[in-house]
Amino acid sequence: MSSGSRLAEPGTPPDPAVPAAADTVPAADTEASCGHPDGVHATARIRATHNGRVTTLPQLRSDGPFHLRRIRTGGRGATVGIIGAMSAPLGGDRLALDITAEDRAELEVTTAAATLALRGPTTAPATYDVRLTAGEHACLRWLPQQLISAAGSNLRQTCTVSLAATSRLLLREEQILGRADEEPGHLVSRIRVHRAGRLLLDQHTAYGDPAPGWDGPSVLDGHRAVGQLLVVDPELDVGRAPVLLREGIKDGCAVLAPLAGGPALFATAVAPSSSALRELLDQALGHALGE
Repeated sequence: MSSGSRLAEPGTPPDPAVPAAADTVPAADTEASCGHPDGVHATARIRATHNGRVTTLPQLRSDGPFHLRRIRTGGRGATVGIIGAMSAPLGGDRLALDITAEDRAELEVTTAAATLALRGPTTAPATYDVRLTAGEHACLRWLPQQLISAAGSNLRQTCTVSLAATSRLLLREEQILGRADEEPGHLVSRIRVHRAGRLLLDQHTAYGDPAPGWDGPSVLDGHRAVGQLLVVDPELDVGRAPVLLREGIKDGCAVLAPLAGGPALFATAVAPSSSALRELLDQALGHALGE
């Protein structure tokens, strides 16, 4: 969540400098599958457009466990916070977020709290699909809080990104494997990014039993926090060698490297704790931006 920003409370007078969303629709209902062994099916949608002066939100549709709120920041961009309205994802849930920043729009999306994957009423995996689209000269920032894989959970998470040639993206994802003193559930994660119609990144990872070797020295080496940071910008300086940040077992480490096929830098990090992981990813972002 942006520093100094706050969620607009119900009944707050509209900010005259920020056009109100034209289609802010709460979920009509939780689908009939709520509580059913097959789980909850829900898709929340965010669409941001640029009106020539500021970014507006003509579509802000909450659904199921996703309650969407615009965060007032006073800038020309738009920031949306996602508030969890119920425990999710549970086994059998089918959840999706569809987020679009149209041409020249500037949109940041975050979550108010960590997402906790829990054991559900069925052993079937839950799915959590995030779809990000950015148009020409758009700027999209996807900065959720951590995803926690609790013991007994089974989650398949995907993040699918489609970028125009001139769009910019900042993506940060963090996974915490197990709560305090517990083993993690089974977590399968995939990040797939296309830029100008060409594949830029396709990363597939799996943690927790029954994934083989996930805790070995070539993967996590005993760490329980893992994260990814992706920066895509047509003006990004990618003429550099990979950078190893804070090498060592005690505090974890991260690698920041350019991606072939685009002006992009990608960091992967492992750490013993969520705070150490965030510090590593912040360091990687600073290196990427030349700070």
